[in-house]
Amino acid sequence: MQNVSDVMTRGIRTMAPDDTLTTAAQAMRELNVGALPVCDGERLVGMVTDRDMVLRGLAEERTHSRLNEVMSREVYYCYEDQPVDEAIASMRDMQVRRLPVVDRDQRLVGIVSLGDVATNVDERQSGTAIRDISSPSEPDRRSQSAASGAAGGGQTS
Repeated sequence: MQNVSDVMTRGIRTMAPDDTLTTAAQAMRELNVGALPVCDGERLVGMVTDRDMVLRGLAEERTHSRLNEVMSREVYYCYEDQPVDEAIASMRDMQVRRLPVVDRDQRLVGIVSLGDVATNVDERQSGTAIRDISSPSEPDRRSQSAASGAAGGGQTS
């Protein structure tokens, strides 16, 4: 049975809570990733995703914000010595595509992503994980914003 440590990505880039949105966006571009752990020293205090940056920063016109103002503070994580099956079940249950990985002293040691699962776990198990974690969702259309308009963008005649 594989443990998370067998499939996770090590040596990941982290951000500090006082780093800016711009710095995080540049790191994401450089690394070609959509999420970065936010750490206070070795302690994981949040995650910032490209979605967090757009919805809590750009959409609220807070482009000069610090990460501690826009990051997700409730972080789901797994342990490096945990079986991969349990991490996949957590990802499925929480509908997340990546989990920070910590050691038993709560220090960040890596990240396990859906991509790590897809490339390092047997096909049947990874296919099921991808399907379950990627279940379709509907957009929230309860409110309209100034950006609302015709589907497909542009102006209507």
